[in-house]
Amino acid sequence: MRPDSVITIDPGAGDALAIAGGAYRILLSGAQTNGSCAIISMMVPPGGGPGPHAHKDIQESFYVLDGEVVVRSEPQTYTARKGAFINIPFGGAVHNFKNESGETAHLLCIVTPAGMDELFREIGKPIAAGSTPPSPTPPTPEVLAQMKILGAKYGQEFFPPDYFTK
Repeated sequence: MRPDSVITIDPGAGDALAIAGGAYRILLSGAQTNGSCAIISMMVPPGGGPGPHAHKDIQESFYVLDGEVVVRSEPQTYTARKGAFINIPFGGAVHNFKNESGETAHLLCIVTPAGMDELFREIGKPIAAGSTPPSPTPPTPEVLAQMKILGAKYGQEFFPPDYFTK
């Protein structure tokens, strides 16, 4: 593909993965943008969402397309509803989000530079595009150990689930 090629993604295209109790679909990968960014569609069912984490060299932004999620960071807790925008700047702020509502939330996530898309490919389980997000389950000790290894590889730091409530 030429670097100036227009990229189009059909509705069922892109890697669909089960991650953090949700269904994520990589719409635009770092391989397609020469590493400049990645864009991920996230379907987050009730109870779904990643645990507390940080990434100092990645800017992560979310736009809520539908539903709502509760976004936590050290200085604040924010309920992001349809139409809300959240930006996690470079620098390593510890944060997470969780769907505490009774309806599936749909987020558009943009990461700069890319890399998180590759992490998602390694930690996620492939699923059919458009499938219902799997029921959230707490990660096993083996999964947590693997996430720590992969986190170091991709510049992510993971924190205990109770990080914001202790």
